Amino acid sequence: MRLLLDTHLLLWALAAPSKLSAVTRKQIEEAEVYASAASIWEISIKSALGKLDADPAEVLAAVEPAGFSMLSITGIHAAKIAELPSLHEDPFDRMLIAQALCEPMILYTNDEVMGPYGSFITVV
Repeated sequence: MRLLLDTHLLLWALAAPSKLSAVTRKQIEEAEVYASAASIWEISIKSALGKLDADPAEVLAAVEPAGFSMLSITGIHAAKIAELPSLHEDPFDRMLIAQALCEPMILYTNDEVMGPYGSFITVV
């Protein structure tokens, strides 16, 4: 199974795995897991604005040692956003949704607003 972690779950998986349920931790351990460049971008912006206490360089450096792979943003991902219904307006989350659709992957999130996009979204 190929999983894409949303930004929140990525931060938890890397820095506070006890915040994830035992089931979710096991699924992450057994899957091929990806972190999106969009998440690093979101962390960079929110950190610079003082809305998030995380160092984007440290998060990026922790991705591969955790056994996760980085997923770059492509033009195909960006174009897919135009096809998404306006159920969720957050541009970072919309990119993650588009990436999960294009790759294909299951997007793990704790954001219930993303659930209606389809069965490829798992709200944990």
